[in-house]
Formats: sequence, C-alpha cells, structure tokens
Amino acid sequence: MDKVPITIRGYAALEEELKHRQQVERPRIIQAIAEARALGDLSENAEYHAAKEAQSLNEGRVLELESLISRAEIIDVSKLSGTKVKFGATVQLIDEDTEEEKTYQIVGEPEADVRSGRVSITSPVARALIGKGVGDTVEVTTPGGGKSYEIVGIRYVG
Repeated sequence: MDKVPITIRGYAALEEELKHRQQVERPRIIQAIAEARALGDLSENAEYHAAKEAQSLNEGRVLELESLISRAEIIDVSKLSGTKVKFGATVQLIDEDTEEEKTYQIVGEPEADVRSGRVSITSPVARALIGKGVGDTVEVTTPGGGKSYEIVGIRYVG
C-alpha cells in the first residue's frame, strides 16, 4: 500500500474522526437498531433499515479512516523550509486576471478542503506550484478554464 502524505494537523483530524465514529456514532447506531427491532416486523420497518444503512456507512468510513491512518506518512511542516514550493507549503498567489490574492496550503488528499485554503498535493493547482518559487508564474488548467497565478509568497508553518 502506498503511503499517504499528511500534515500533523490532518493526521490528528483523522484520528479524532475515527474516535468519534467508534465511540459516539457506533453506540448511537447500535442503540437505534435495538430500538427499531423492538418495534416488531423488520421487513417493513423503515427505522430499522435506516439505522442499518447508517451502520453500514459508518463502518465503511471507519475502515477507510483506519486504512488512511495506517498508511499515513506524517510530515511536520514546521520543520520544513526553502524557497521552492513543496508539500506543506503555504503559498500566496495573485490571480493575474483579477489581481485577487489567494492563499493555499498544499496538503495530503485526506485533509484537502479548498474552502479552507487547503489543496491536495494531487490537485491541478498544487501540481502546477510544486518546485516553483516566489516571482514565478504558473498556469493552472481548471474545469472552468485556464488560470494564471504569480507566486508572491511561500512559507512553512505547522
């Protein structure tokens, strides 16, 4: 199995979600199944079927989280430095068309959330930025078309 690069913060979030699903969600769902069973005939018991589906979804996510955690390659971004963009970098960009400033941190896939400014190492934006430095211009092909950004800052913060 391939290792999954992830920041310390991303790893902690995975562990927290796993703990929540195992210690809070699992018992809650088991209780819901027990209550639904008590209602009688299971063949036409919507509550029972809904609870079983919730159990299936929860257990699937638990397995996924356990796999991610076991394959995680934790990278302490605070110990990184340099003038080139690499995993963990927080990059300040200027959109050359709109002059809008954007800031992204390049993170592992499990912790990516564009709305929070965290882009996956495998995303088009991150792939375009890797290896570049301040002052470089990058072209990014997105579903909405091409974008051109100038890198105006690179920092490594945990």
